[in-house]
Amino acid sequence: MAKIFPLSEGTFTIGHDKNFIPFNEEKDILQERSTGSLLVEIQPFLIDTGKDLIVLDTGLGFTNDHGELQIHANIRKCGYEPDEVSKVLLSHLHKDHASGAMFDNGYGMDVITFPNATYYIYRPEADFALQKGAPSYSPIQLESLLVSQQIVWLDGPDGMIDGYIRFTHSGGHCPEHIVYLIDDGYDKVFFGGDEAPQYKQVKMKYVAKYDYDGKKAMALREQYAEIGRKEGWKFLFYHDVNTPISTINF
Repeated sequence: MAKIFPLSEGTFTIGHDKNFIPFNEEKDILQERSTGSLLVEIQPFLIDTGKDLIVLDTGLGFTNDHGELQIHANIRKCGYEPDEVSKVLLSHLHKDHASGAMFDNGYGMDVITFPNATYYIYRPEADFALQKGAPSYSPIQLESLLVSQQIVWLDGPDGMIDGYIRFTHSGGHCPEHIVYLIDDGYDKVFFGGDEAPQYKQVKMKYVAKYDYDGKKAMALREQYAEIGRKEGWKFLFYHDVNTPISTINF
């Protein structure tokens, strides 16, 4: 049975400039942020399947007040060490999902965040990210990541990783986005990245303006909800402030 841990980096607002600004729900007022700002959680996930210790997306790459990488601190709070992570699964390479894949070691060099992990990246997304660049992507940091010997490149519309992790090209939020379904024989855990980022977006039918193909992303959410409800998937919601993990019962 999979053990699932949300690795929250905090709540933020994001506007048209693609900058993530910390948001204190007790003090800050959303309406005072720039027009069109969205309130989101930044929340990678840690999954212990018994076979692997998996990180799903890697967050913003921020450090805490002690100078420790936030995602490292969060993993230690869950009772694990960062060097125990064996797989890093990336849904796409937008900076809020991939900036924690590497970090500055204090000597001006970007080093891999999980030294013993294999990083799984969809090859077309890497190509697109380097071509598209800022503000959604961080090309300089990505260039360091993409030459790592720890990467396994994923290709094709879908495929399997080690016989129990399926990846599928989805392409709604950004052209080369992928989603993952982890089936360890006991649980089916679905990670939709930014194509199922919040519980309400799976429950409600609407087109999001920030998606590359809003109508496709909406249709995919309906599809995920229908199949997930029938098969009892556990959904992981990367940007949900209140509901990081849920089954679909509506």
